[in-house]
Parts: sequence; structure tokens; C-alpha cells
Amino acid sequence: MSTHNRLTPSSIRIGKRYRANRLDGPYDAVVIGSGIGGLTTAACLSKAGKKVLVLEQHYTAGGYTHSYARNGYEWDVGVHYIGDMGSPQTLGRKLFDYITDGQLKWAPMDDVYDRFYLGDKTINLRTGKAAFRNSLLEAFPDEAKAIDAYIALLGKMADAMRYYTLSKLSPGLLSPLLGPLLRVALPAEFNKSTWEVLSGLTDNRELIGAITGQWGDCGVTPRQGSFMVHALIAKHYIHGGYYPVGGASEIAKTIIPVIQQSGGDVLTYADVTDILLEKGRAAGVRMADGHEIRAPLVISNAGVINTFEKLLPPEAAKHCGYAHKRQHIEPSFPHIGLYIGLKGTPEELALPKTNYWIYPSADHDGNVERFLADTDSEFPVVYISFPAAKDPDYQNRWPGTSTIEIVAPTTWEMFAPWQGTVWGKRGEDYEARKQIITDRLLEAMYEKLPQLRGKVDYVETSTPLSTAWFCRYEKGELYGLDHTPERFEQQWLRPKTEIPGLYLTGQDILTCGVVGAMIGGLLTTLAIQGVKGAGLAKRIFVDKARVAEAETAGA
Repeated sequence: MSTHNRLTPSSIRIGKRYRANRLDGPYDAVVIGSGIGGLTTAACLSKAGKKVLVLEQHYTAGGYTHSYARNGYEWDVGVHYIGDMGSPQTLGRKLFDYITDGQLKWAPMDDVYDRFYLGDKTINLRTGKAAFRNSLLEAFPDEAKAIDAYIALLGKMADAMRYYTLSKLSPGLLSPLLGPLLRVALPAEFNKSTWEVLSGLTDNRELIGAITGQWGDCGVTPRQGSFMVHALIAKHYIHGGYYPVGGASEIAKTIIPVIQQSGGDVLTYADVTDILLEKGRAAGVRMADGHEIRAPLVISNAGVINTFEKLLPPEAAKHCGYAHKRQHIEPSFPHIGLYIGLKGTPEELALPKTNYWIYPSADHDGNVERFLADTDSEFPVVYISFPAAKDPDYQNRWPGTSTIEIVAPTTWEMFAPWQGTVWGKRGEDYEARKQIITDRLLEAMYEKLPQLRGKVDYVETSTPLSTAWFCRYEKGELYGLDHTPERFEQQWLRPKTEIPGLYLTGQDILTCGVVGAMIGGLLTTLAIQGVKGAGLAKRIFVDKARVAEAETAGA
């Protein structure tokens, strides 16, 4: 079994390699970063006739939606499953269809899309609102009242999310008024902690642990996380999980032609070092090779922290009052990723299309606290995904093989001694540390899937340093900004910045997750277009037949 990661990068390369002489300006807008938020904004602007250039420092486009191949296997790095893709009328599906011209196809997962192992107790979440209710009721037959109240709250939060989302489009001058107005318009539970809301419904802590079994989808435990985000995630998946046919790389692959329709393009190996300002206005970007690309609009999908602390001149960030604002936001948790290759098809290996979430107990906050105090203790969560089983096209590309992905939280401090080292060349001590973690996570997998012992052919392990190297998140954060109640009280986290011509996009201006970041990309488009975007907003947000279903936005 091979367990190294020193081979050459993926053969799955989406986008064109950057060269200064390949530029075809002038451009109406430059987007920094090709994550789903940046690609969405670029595609929407392209449909409005704008020539948009997307610049990606990685070797392939897509951000956390990209895939890579190695040693005859293929994995996604972040698209483990997406909800609300079963109906063409949901907001997420309509937006995907719009930015891909309907070219992206979806495959449903198993009826049981998430399986939680809470110590000795197993919870299976089944597809559909009634089935979801029964999944919880079977495990907790005496908690029908609390379960029904909880499900009702999910719908209430989805309805309220409309007001919060639209507040992101209001002029900056109105920001001081938005806080009080939103507090009146939004339900009292909207931005309380998840634990605070759920403990008001039931004192059954094991039920709360089951309800919050998807906390890894936003990276914040129940006592720390915003209930709004928890509710959006739960409602987002209540009608089941879906996976892109052809793998996660199909997302960028089907969006890029739409960007190119108006003369734009997506360039990789395109490292932006600075946002250029002229007379206080964004005027373009400077590349690592010193070349400057001018455009009247600069849209950053590099994350709020990177934008203000690395790309903008310090005096510009100071003028925006960023130092004070920074006190109210923190990066999300870093993670370990295992990318596993096996000989044999998913059918031969009995691999499910169900996600496995393995917890020491239902006390998620306590599990994390114990792990932070002793990182050699049991992982607070081990998430296992089966992309080869989920993708009906996988065998056409990689016949006779299967893949598994494992994700688990870690700490930046565990890998800080190797900060600044080069990917693939970090030394024997680093490789030894990774091997210990790899073995522990494989054992967690074998415990639930004993038939795989001896069947693993290849393992590659990524750490927060890998995320920092490839995705430019300095401490390997998986979900951008931490999804705490305090973060969602920051009215300045919106598409339009205080610098004319500079906009933000992606997960930091709304919520994490592919659909959350994609809707963030749509909001940026609407903020740029103003009243001209009314037609697009109506087309995406309004559906007379299924308004309620279309409002299932979420992470």
C-alpha cells in the first residue's frame, strides 16, 4: 500500500494556463479566485454581456469544487454531497442550471444519505421530510413533540433567510440601521447558538447530538455555531443528497464555457499579489510576474481575510476600519483529509452511497474539547465519503477501481512547525506525523467497513499545510470564516466594499458550502448590476409553483 504524496499533480486540469501574452483585454471585470462564488459571479456577469477574466493561482480551476487524479484514482476535495438538486425549481438547482446552461447533471445518493454513529447508537437520516422525521422518531420515540417543533423551525429559518440575504444588497450607508431592522424581522432563534435553541426544545442530549450530527458541514459545534446555519444545512439535505455526474470537476468544466461566451476566460497558475488602487478606486490587479491587468471592477473570491490583509495596500484596509472589524471574525477549523484508492468496483467492495459520520458520543462540544486538550485522543468526528459509489460515470473513467475520502478536524498548531515548507518536501518528521494520523483514521474506517481491510491500494493524506499551499487559506481553514452568531451580526460582510469598484464574493459574504457560496456569487452580481439585475433576481428567486421549495438555499 502506497501512502506518499510526492507524485506530480493531477491530470484533471480545468482552465487555461496563465501567460501575460495570452491575455485578451480589455476586461470589464477581474475575479480573483475560481471557487464556486467567483465562477458564479463571472458566469452571471458574462450572461449580462460582460467580459470577465477569472484568475486562479492553483493548477486547476474550481477552488474546493475541483477534483484531482493520482495513481489511477480520482477524488473530489470538497464536494462530498449537495442537497436540493432533485427538483429543477429549487433555488440551488435553478442557479446551477443558469450558470452551466443546464449542462451539469446530478445523481441521487442512497435513500439514507447520512448515517451518524453516536458512540453505540446509530441514526440513519432518510430522504424526504416525512422520512427525516421518522428517522429521528425511530431512535427517540418519546420525543415526537420536540422533533416536530424542530422540523417546523427549519422551515421558519428558511423563510427568514430571505430577509437576511436581501440585507446584503442594501447600500452601505444603511448598515447602521440594518441590525435593529433585522432583529425585528427575523425570528428570535435566527442567530442564537444551536445549543441554545435546541435545549429549549428538549433536555434529551442524545437527541440534540443526533439533530446536530451534520455539524461538520459548517465546522462549528452546537454550543458555538449559529442556529441559522445549522437549520439551513439540515433543510438543505432534507430531500436527500446528490453528487455531480462525472465528478466534482464537472462543476467548473460546465461553468467556464458560459464565462467564455462574452469573451472572458479562466486562467490557472495565475497568482495575484496585489489589488491595484487609483484615486481610492479599484483599478485592476498585479500578478506575481509583475504584469498588471486593468479593469474597472475587481471581485475577490480569495476570502475576506486574504483580501484585506494580503491583497489590499495596508492603508486601504486601515481606511476601511478593517482592524476593528477583524476582531469579530475568525477562520474556521483546519482539517485532515485522506484520499484512498482501492482495486474493485463499489459493488464488489460493498461501498454505500451514504455518508458515515463517526462520533465518540453525542456530546459534540465535549468531544472537541477533549481532542483540543489532547490531540492523541479520539477524533471528535470522522467523516467518510464514497465518491466512486456516488458518481454513476466513475467506472467509465476509472474502471475496476473505487475511492474513499475521510475528513477529520485537527489543529493548526499540530503542523505549525512545518509552516513555510514546500509541498511534497517537508521532511521525514512531517511524513511520520502524517502516517500516525493516517493509521488512526484508517482504523476508524475498518471498524465500520471491515471488508476493506487488506483492500486499500493507495492512500494520500493532506494536512492544513496542503490546504494553505493549494487554496491559500493561511491556517488551512475549510469553511472560510467561522460560522458563529457573532460573524452573522457583521453587516460589513457584504458584496460591495467601501472601496469603489471592489467587491467580495463566495462563502464569506453569506454561508459556507457549495450552494451558500454560489448564492453569494449571485448576490455579488446583483450588487454590481443594481436595478439592471432585477430580471436575474426574479428568474432565480421567484417560482410561482414552488416558492417555498425554491427558498431552500442554505449551506
